[in-house]
Amino acid sequence: MAETQKPKLGLDLATIGGVVLALAGILGGLILEGGKLRDIAQFTAGLIVLGGTCGAVLISTPLATVLAALVRLRGIFFEKSQPAGSLIEEIIQYAMKARKNGIVSLENEAAEIANPFLRKALTLAIDGTDLEELRHMMELQMDLERRRANSEVKVYESGGGYAPTIGIIGAVLGLIQVMKNLANIDEVGHGIAVAFVATVYGVGLSNIFLLPAATKLKARIAQEMEINELILQGVISIVEGLNPKLIRSKLEAFVAARPVRADNKTAQETPAAEPATQTQT
Repeated sequence: MAETQKPKLGLDLATIGGVVLALAGILGGLILEGGKLRDIAQFTAGLIVLGGTCGAVLISTPLATVLAALVRLRGIFFEKSQPAGSLIEEIIQYAMKARKNGIVSLENEAAEIANPFLRKALTLAIDGTDLEELRHMMELQMDLERRRANSEVKVYESGGGYAPTIGIIGAVLGLIQVMKNLANIDEVGHGIAVAFVATVYGVGLSNIFLLPAATKLKARIAQEMEINELILQGVISIVEGLNPKLIRSKLEAFVAARPVRADNKTAQETPAAEPATQTQT
């Protein structure tokens, strides 16, 4: 019996490359304009922006959600390779065995399935859960997972909204200190430049990391939901007693709608399935 391969984590080169490119462009432009890195290296400005943004997020979001969002942070820098190809093969193997010996014959295999969503769906099917009830339960789980994940994404969206404003607050605080030294024009010029560093930090943190991170996490969530939908369609087809060839055709067509990494192959590279119009045996 085929086994589900657990998703493997790998560095997301797009995220790493994007961060490097953004910083290189901004800092490179500063240097080309005759500036120096120490011009924007202000510890107090960073403290104001980071501390203020984190505080605002904590005020607006439950602590449990914030902690879950921090765990989800790895989804920004690491990419899960979903073995959709082997997942389809496993479902087909279950379909063949269920068609030959009955779905109850899958009871031993179901307990060892690596994918938790597939394990739960197939277990419900083996237990004789009504098809519509099974569909409802699994779709409800998908909806709850999606809502929970989206609430975690909103942590980064909230931070992206607060950071620029906190940066402005930091700039105003710096200008207040400048006003205390109006008698010394040289100190005034230097003080104004330092004051606006907080604005740079706030806008940069928001637009280079927080808001792009939220967008990336939304894409990750969509991918996870598509995989779960594929699994649900496969299990429902097994319960309905469809021909395994028809199940393969359905699942491969589902994956082909949006290419997913599958055993280093795209869905289009999967061997063609038999026509769906073939008569069931």
